[in-house]
Amino acid sequence: MPEKVVTQFAAEQQQRNQTLQHQMRQLFDPFGLWATTQQAHQAWLAHPQQLLEVCGTYNRDLIRLLGFATRRYWGEPDTDVIPPHPEDPRFADPVWCDSPYWDSIKELYLLNTRWLQNCLYATPGLNEQQRSISAFWLRQWLNALAPTNFLLTNPNALATALETRGESLAKGWQNFLADMARGDISMTDLSAFKVGENLATTPGAVVYRGKLLEVLHFEANTPTVHKVPLVLVSPWINKYYVLDLNPQKSMIQYLVDQGFSVFVTSWKNPDASMSEVGLDDYLTDGVAQIIDVACEISGSDKVNLLGYCIGGTLVTTYLAWANRAQPGKVPVQSATLLTTLTDFARPGDIEVFIDEDGLDYIDRIMENKGYLDGKDMAASFRLLRSNSLIWNYWASNYLLGETPMAFDVLYWNMDTTRMPKCMHHTYLRELYWHNKLVQPDALTLAGQPIDLGQITQPIYMVSAEEDHIAPWKQTYTLVERVAGPVQFTLSTSGHIIGIINPPGPKCKRSYWQGTPTKGAGAEDWLAAQTQVAGSWWPNWVEWLRPQSGNQVKPKLSSRKHAKLCAAPGTYVLE
Repeated sequence: MPEKVVTQFAAEQQQRNQTLQHQMRQLFDPFGLWATTQQAHQAWLAHPQQLLEVCGTYNRDLIRLLGFATRRYWGEPDTDVIPPHPEDPRFADPVWCDSPYWDSIKELYLLNTRWLQNCLYATPGLNEQQRSISAFWLRQWLNALAPTNFLLTNPNALATALETRGESLAKGWQNFLADMARGDISMTDLSAFKVGENLATTPGAVVYRGKLLEVLHFEANTPTVHKVPLVLVSPWINKYYVLDLNPQKSMIQYLVDQGFSVFVTSWKNPDASMSEVGLDDYLTDGVAQIIDVACEISGSDKVNLLGYCIGGTLVTTYLAWANRAQPGKVPVQSATLLTTLTDFARPGDIEVFIDEDGLDYIDRIMENKGYLDGKDMAASFRLLRSNSLIWNYWASNYLLGETPMAFDVLYWNMDTTRMPKCMHHTYLRELYWHNKLVQPDALTLAGQPIDLGQITQPIYMVSAEEDHIAPWKQTYTLVERVAGPVQFTLSTSGHIIGIINPPGPKCKRSYWQGTPTKGAGAEDWLAAQTQVAGSWWPNWVEWLRPQSGNQVKPKLSSRKHAKLCAAPGTYVLE
């Protein structure tokens, strides 16, 4: 057989083998759990001396723990050989310390948990990404195996079952069946809220309805308003009313009380028929469309833009796109970016899901449905904080038979939306995976190459100190890439509470605010700022007013864009 034919045959066989391996990974291990675990095992086997040392450490700790557990049964007071983390609520009940039996179960779990995690972080030969992925999936298993998640090893659940003569278990079973029917674990009392009745209640009107969004315009609460309207681009991975939870927490209500004319995107919840809607459409039929509506009704030739989370990424992309398409004629006076990622090199904890196999798996789901279900995305984010967002509710809802407390933010969080296949593919591949948004002209959208350096409009940025979805130091990198002036604000708390942070006597948050210096890093900026008690909202409004023009009489709608129905509209209910 000729050598060329043999070589070609071998190459074809190798390609088939690689394809088969990829298909098997997609079927059984789409996020690389088994592969990274195998890498860790092989690394330890290649270093037997170090493996012997860590096993010796485990044996010594186990003997020490067993000795202490035995002495506790003879009356020795508890001193927690392996104390739980002070902020871990799972073992907060005194029974985990007072009872030698339950104390030994707790400490044995903590011993194994910490030893396995320490071993993983000490694994020789793993790179940072492999270590991060391995640690994430190990943490999921360890959290799932906590004794508090099982009836027979949860003293509170057993005591409650005895006190209620099994009623708590019956109620827990009913809760479990109801959640199974819904396909999601309840985080709040879903019967306590209804959009348009006790959520999203700021008066306003739908003044435009298209295939991708409804435009909401909110009624002024002042005799006059600033002529330059404020356009809020909400994230489409959730519904807009996080900005309008109730009158006390509503950013929209606060802004109309301050004399601003406020327009908001209420995105269509896409189904399979919208599978080919792309990121280009969100630019042209989304941001550009709401700007046109706001300018026509207000009579202003410019707007102030605000984008939250992924909405902020879209606003930033729009500014780069519009400045390239029509330099000097962009209808935007200023931009406000809330918890906005543009540099996805280190996108936070979510990066454990972002690799070729993980993205192929998501693509396969979207190919079958035409969209990514919001519950799938919500499940991913819950895994990032599984103890507080999964197992806490597992134990309380099912083992204790409790009804979750009514909490508006959690209700909003569970009111998920879908992502159209084409758009989400581009977003995950081009932004998250290839990080093209920060590479000048590497990404082309709606006919224009995108370069963040084209952005000249003044920007007010707000990030959150404890944000694990858009880490603040990563959001800060935009400062170096835009041509316009930037004000940067760092709020305490996380991705939601750091933003939904109204001023008032009950405000317990604080913030740092100042102008970044080009070339100085995030830590240098923070070191130069003074922490200010209270909400950052008044500081932002003070910055926004000079960008907002003269006072004019408010106008809710126009002949071209008449009132179609009252806010919150119809798309938010889908």
